[in-house]
Amino acid sequence: MAITVMNTLNPAEVRVLASLIEKDVTTPDYYPLTLNALTNACSQTSNRDPVIAFADQTVVRALDSLREKKLAYVFQGADSRVPKYGHRIAECFSLARPEIAVLCTLMLRGPQTVGEIRGRSARMHSFQSLGEAEGVLDSLAARSPEALVVRLPRQLGMKEQRFAHLLAGEVPQPAADTETNPEAGVLEVRLENERLARLEEESAALRREIAELRREFTDFRKQLE
Repeated sequence: MAITVMNTLNPAEVRVLASLIEKDVTTPDYYPLTLNALTNACSQTSNRDPVIAFADQTVVRALDSLREKKLAYVFQGADSRVPKYGHRIAECFSLARPEIAVLCTLMLRGPQTVGEIRGRSARMHSFQSLGEAEGVLDSLAARSPEALVVRLPRQLGMKEQRFAHLLAGEVPQPAADTETNPEAGVLEVRLENERLARLEEESAALRREIAELRREFTDFRKQLE
């Protein structure tokens, strides 16, 4: 059973919340996020499953709902020309960094094995072993009064069980699949490709941020002339 307050979270709200969490940890210098940066984070092609092109309106509606649930906030500082947005998941559920990393990875990528979660959450938290990662998952699954993740039944032909988050309610059970898990070498290559794609995405985001800062500096200098 999922936490009652979370039952109304839809896929857009999950993606927006997870993107805020991810950028808070991986690019803290650019957090809280502007609406444009958050929309780009939701729509990026790396570390997302499924990949979806979000519109600003979709993100705004999700933010409004998340703020009502006390899971997000808006920041308007004196030195900021536009509103910026952040999350409050740690305060809401009293989560530590390893738990946040695991939960965020599941929110961004859907159900995954322990090995996949450990590899894909490495930039948010480095788990020293599969056992450590699985221990965090088990802890989230055993939380009281209600769990935040669930261990899914093993599918036909799959060697390992997968975990899924419960922030949007009960998880539909996938149909039986006879496809076997990829070999370790194949999985390693996939994870490396994902890492390179993330670096490319972050590099592009940094270039956009620098361009925006340059424009703001130019505007400010013109005001002084």
